[in-house]
Amino acid sequence: MEFYSYKGIAEGKYVEGDIEAINQDEASHKLKEQKIIITNLIRAKKKKDQKKNKSKGISLFGKKKAKVEDILIFSKQFATMVKAGLPILQVLEMLRDQLENPTIKDIIEDIRKSLEGGVTLSKCFEKYPQYFDNVYINLIKAGEASGKLDVFLLKIVESLEKKEKIKKKIKGALMYPMIMFTVAITVSAFMLVKVVPVFAKMYEGMGIALPKPTAVIMSMSDFLRGTGGMVMLISIITFIILFRVLTSKSPAFKYRWHKQVLKMPIFGEMILKSLIARISLIMGNLSAAGVNLLESLEIAKEVSSNVVVSEALENVKKGVFSGDTLTKLFLKEPLFPPTFSQLISVGEQTGQLDEMFNSVARYYEEEFDNSVDNMSSLIEPIMIVFMGIMIGGLMIAMYSPIFNVGALIG
Repeated sequence: MEFYSYKGIAEGKYVEGDIEAINQDEASHKLKEQKIIITNLIRAKKKKDQKKNKSKGISLFGKKKAKVEDILIFSKQFATMVKAGLPILQVLEMLRDQLENPTIKDIIEDIRKSLEGGVTLSKCFEKYPQYFDNVYINLIKAGEASGKLDVFLLKIVESLEKKEKIKKKIKGALMYPMIMFTVAITVSAFMLVKVVPVFAKMYEGMGIALPKPTAVIMSMSDFLRGTGGMVMLISIITFIILFRVLTSKSPAFKYRWHKQVLKMPIFGEMILKSLIARISLIMGNLSAAGVNLLESLEIAKEVSSNVVVSEALENVKKGVFSGDTLTKLFLKEPLFPPTFSQLISVGEQTGQLDEMFNSVARYYEEEFDNSVDNMSSLIEPIMIVFMGIMIGGLMIAMYSPIFNVGALIG
């Protein structure tokens, strides 16, 4: 029998000590039976005294910011290795050497040093709120308290993956119409600035009366090539800057804008479904982690990107504090569809609210996917017609005087 020195987390507290076992695997098994999350496990004779390092967090100033994809890759590998039973300090050391992003490397090393110095894992992650939000931290806390860190790390990965999937779906749905619209505007502007003046000189020499559409196009060309074009460009840039400033500095303007976004045809419903799916997934995971309902609602409110939805969740939270049921409170908020409230009602009646929230998340994810597919199939012919009208109409307007001359000669 040999003695092994261990460091770990039990019931959310940092613990260390020695354990007797035949080998390291048996020592690891014994510690897991005691619901201790192992952070370090070595033979006692190789143990080195280490000073506690109370790190305050590293400075990331001047370094390349880590992307969401980097955080997702780190979380996925971290969860997989912890589930495999590797000590957390060893996992962090391996990930520090494997990952490429220098910012992530520094964060992992700082977390490892803090953990080695006796700080709990959740406290280590709390130092980097720009990368690890409240949902992330609370699920780690739940894993520490329950001794099932691997389970909750996998929940974190699932939450991050679904969040990114929804973002990519929305971007993918908007990409095609944005590209088509940009191409149509660019081609039209090029023709008005470079091609139309050539036709204008030609028609001046012919001395014929121009059709009204042709005259309008030529007037637009003169406007864009003169001071009008510059005024329009400056006005567009000013509008964009002013809009961004108002949405960031004026809560009232931001609220009105977010409200209008949710009322947009097709897009508004799609965005709302994605938000409900995200909120439901967060509430389900936090409920399963043992986080109380009020705190879960507060966290869900903070991660919502739409202030109208955040306000609705704040109203629900106040109602829960007063003693009302979730079903009744969500029914009072017109933002949430009746189906959502009905499904929550089933969860409250059966006492399985966490499972019902997860079911709601899956339901609205499917609804969101269907909305995206329907929108994609609808937008494609609309954009083709739009381009045909813009570019085709421009070409017909410019060539119609030539057709008229040919008809007169004939």
